[in-house]
Parts: sequence; C-alpha cells; structure tokens
Amino acid sequence: MEQAQDDLLTRARTWLAEDPDEETAAELRALIEAGDTAELADRFSGTLQFGTAGLRGEIGAGPMRMNRSVVIRAAAGLAAYLKAQGHEGGLVVVGYDARYKSADFARDTAAVMTGAGLRAAVLPRPLPTPVLAYAIRHLGAVAGVEVTASHNPPRDNGYKVYLGDGSQIVSPADAQIAAEIDAISSLASVPRPSDGWLQLDEEVLEAYLARTDSVLSPTSPHGVRTVYTAMHGVGKDVVMAAFARHGFPAPVLVTEQAEPDPAFPTVAFPNPEEPGAMDLAFAKAAEVQPDIVIANDPDADRCAVAVPDNGGWRMLRGDEVGALLAAHLVHKGAQGVFAESIVSSSLLGRIAEAANLGYEETLTGFKWISRVEGLRYGYEEALGYCVDPEGVRDKDGITAALLVAELASELKEQGRTLTDLLDDLAMAHGLHHTDQLSVRVEDLSIIANAMARLRAEPPTALAGLRVVSAEDLSQGTEKLPPTDGLRYYLEGDYKARVICRPSGTEPKLKCYLEVVVPVSEASDLTAARTRGQEILDTVKKDLAAAMGL
Repeated sequence: MEQAQDDLLTRARTWLAEDPDEETAAELRALIEAGDTAELADRFSGTLQFGTAGLRGEIGAGPMRMNRSVVIRAAAGLAAYLKAQGHEGGLVVVGYDARYKSADFARDTAAVMTGAGLRAAVLPRPLPTPVLAYAIRHLGAVAGVEVTASHNPPRDNGYKVYLGDGSQIVSPADAQIAAEIDAISSLASVPRPSDGWLQLDEEVLEAYLARTDSVLSPTSPHGVRTVYTAMHGVGKDVVMAAFARHGFPAPVLVTEQAEPDPAFPTVAFPNPEEPGAMDLAFAKAAEVQPDIVIANDPDADRCAVAVPDNGGWRMLRGDEVGALLAAHLVHKGAQGVFAESIVSSSLLGRIAEAANLGYEETLTGFKWISRVEGLRYGYEEALGYCVDPEGVRDKDGITAALLVAELASELKEQGRTLTDLLDDLAMAHGLHHTDQLSVRVEDLSIIANAMARLRAEPPTALAGLRVVSAEDLSQGTEKLPPTDGLRYYLEGDYKARVICRPSGTEPKLKCYLEVVVPVSEASDLTAARTRGQEILDTVKKDLAAAMGL
C-alpha cells in the first residue's frame, strides 16, 4: 500500500513539473501537499481516452481531466498522424467556444501544429461549431479542431477533431491518433512556438453566412415571429445575423441567456432537452406571444423548437423536427439520400420512400450520417440536423433554425402551424410516437452492469408485447459496424422498437423507444397519442426492471 502511494505521488509530481498552466498546477500542488491520495488516484487512474468523439471531460489537473497538458499531447498526436498521412505543411483550422479554458486550448493547438511543421489558422473569436466545420472545406484544410463540450455541464470541456472532408473522425483514424498521443513521452518533446499561426478575420464567418443562402428559397415568406435563446452559448450573434440576412423579423432574445457565460448560471445542464432548461424561453414566449421558440445548445450545433400548446408551450421532440424538415425539403424538391441514426424515428424512411428518395440508417453520431453517399439531409433525435451537407458536413443549429423559420413562415401564410403539418404526417404514415428512458449516473459501472444484465437475461416481452427480434449491435449487422447497443422489435401492429446504448458524450444510459399507431382521420389523433404514450410508459417501466434500475 505504501509503495503504491509513493508511486502515485511520484507520478503526480512528474505531471506537476510539466504543467504549463499555473491554475491547474496550483490545484495539483495543493492535492499533493494535502496528501489527498483518493483524489490523486482518481485523477491518475489512467488517461482520458481519445476516441471518435475526440476528448471530453471535467477541467482539472491530471491525465484523467481536461487541461492544457492533455490538450498539448492530443494536438501533438493529431499532428503526427496528419504528417504520417502525407499532410506535411497542410492547414489545420482551430475553432473554440466560450467555455472555461477553450481559448487556451485553441491557442495551444495552434502552437503545436505550427511547431510540427503544419500551418494553423484560428477562428477570430468563440463561434458555433458549424462555422468551424464549414471553414475546413472553405479553406481547403487537412483537418480541423473544435474546442467544445457542447451541452455538457459547466466544468467540462472537450476536443473534437475533423478531417479534411469536413466530417468528424471515425475508426481507424481515432485509434491511429490515439496511438500517436500515447507515443509522446513528455511535453518537453513537443515544440510550441509563441507565434507563427494565422488569426482569421471575419471573412470566414461572412462566407459561412453567405453559404446559408443555399438553404432557403429566395421567394419564400419570412413572417414568422421567434423567441430565441442561445443557452449562454455562442449562437446569438450568428443567428441574429443569419435571420437579418434573410429578412426574418429579429428574434426576441431571452436576455438572461443571450451572452456567452461558461458558468451557465440559469440552467442545471445547458441542454434544451433537460428539464427546466427552456423555462426562461417559455416565460419570454408567454410575454411576447411569438409563433415559435428556437433554442441552440451552447456551441449551436443543435436546434430545439417549441410550439404553442393549450395556452402554454411544448418542446417538439427531435424526431418531430426531423420529420418536419424532411417534409419541407421534399416540398422544396430536394433530391438525394435522407439519412438518420438507428435511434431516430423510422418516420424518415417512410417520408423518403413516399418521395422516391434514397434512405440510409447509420450508427449514432453525425460522424456516420455525414459520410452517407449522396446525402441530402440527415438528422438524429438529439436535436441534430444537417440540412446543407455540401456546406457543413455535420449537424448545424444555425441553418436548421433558418429552415424551421422558413417552414413556419410558409405555414403561417396558409393559416397553418407546425403542429398541423405533424398531424398531416401522422395521417399519411401513421403516428410515430417516440420517447426515451435516460438514466444519468455518477458511477459508470451502473451503465455497464445494466447492459450486461440485458445481455445475460434479455427481456422476452415488454408492455405485454413479445420480443420477436433481439440484436446485439456489438456484433455488428449486415449494414452497421459494431457498436455497444441492443435493439429489440416487439410483436403486433404497433411496430414497437427499443434500442439501448450508453451515451458517447455523457454519463448516461439511453434507451430509445418507438411505436407506430395507425391513424385514418384527424379525429383519431388524440386517442392515438394517448395509446402510444401508454404503451411507451409501460415499456419504460418493464425495461427499467429488466436492467435492474
């Protein structure tokens, strides 16, 4: 035991000697001096793993936290990978959000790339992730880095990597970059000049905004009135500029959440999907009575939409917005392939089939959706929409907001609403009712144990419906590479489906549920929604029991 503690303290002191950040160095020094071996053991129990989501974790000292030392190693590993791929001298674009340490991590990345013989360009200020994804292709870069933890808690930050096609990395690039990171012996071996990279100006943002022209029809109406919240993130200025560019009325801002603030003081979690996150937006909507409410997450790659509902406001599910945008694009004459992740509603496939368009399912994440050949539109239920894949090969909360505003404006001119269009889709294709069982944990072993329990004792029935098909997605399928997930199909006319998987970005176990309730006329819709929710509520209860939760 004493030997183990001595070894732990030696590793901590070695890390401390290299730490370039006085703030995290002071934090680590205090832990060492206090002899806090439990906290040190947690921080030095391994290293943050670099995967297809890049890096993401809590800010702090040590290899299991996000800090400048970890970022410098990650940047050096990425630089070595790019050079091994023949990109010596290539351009790497770096973007960042307004979270704690984001600007520092961006600057360190630019320094490492410059020191490695690559060229680096940094976006002019904290900007939405879609602007970085756009800039990669616009500038002809070989890679891009976005420093962001998206909608994670305030103390988190992250490091997202894109390659030159503008898409996020996938296997085997993630493993190859991780191997290069592991090969870095010390920070002293990583050259970090104090200058030599390009600080981009507003041209890149102006080019992104000009690209949004291709998303909207030049003659479409623009009369929708909107309340908008940036959720303390970086979306406000770009959204306001985009709406002004296309002649929409200026959105009414939720002023308490309009400006970037890394403390996210008004929300428990800065994610529009989380309970309470939209309360201030709904209060503003009650005051000014807009047609719709739009929210971005902090890095503005996601878009949430809310509609009037019985005197209040209702957040549309990501699947509902996904279907609305698909129907709108079909109406606009879109050609190409519609794609979604396997956890999203099967309604998209029916919309594509009815329009004689291609359709593909992928694993979760836009790193997969964006790679679908011939992609015209892609979405997934977690409020992510790719409406202009030639411009941004990733989810984009800005262009999605514009397209929602255009659709709502057209419907408003006809005396109709987004809810009316959802009713039309239900009558045409059946009511696709979706829900989610989401469990946030402190102890990640709870997730592993729940998945193991499902694999060892798979449910034979849920909500009284027999499980007729059970797939362990970790084995891969004919069309999908392996992923940690389980998929069940239930018997009967409701085409009920359940998918369970650990979140790739948060400490959550997520189960995605869907039933399809036949609807023949508008008068059936209320009963169909009630029946659909009853089934899914029972499925959630039975599923939680099967997982031991």
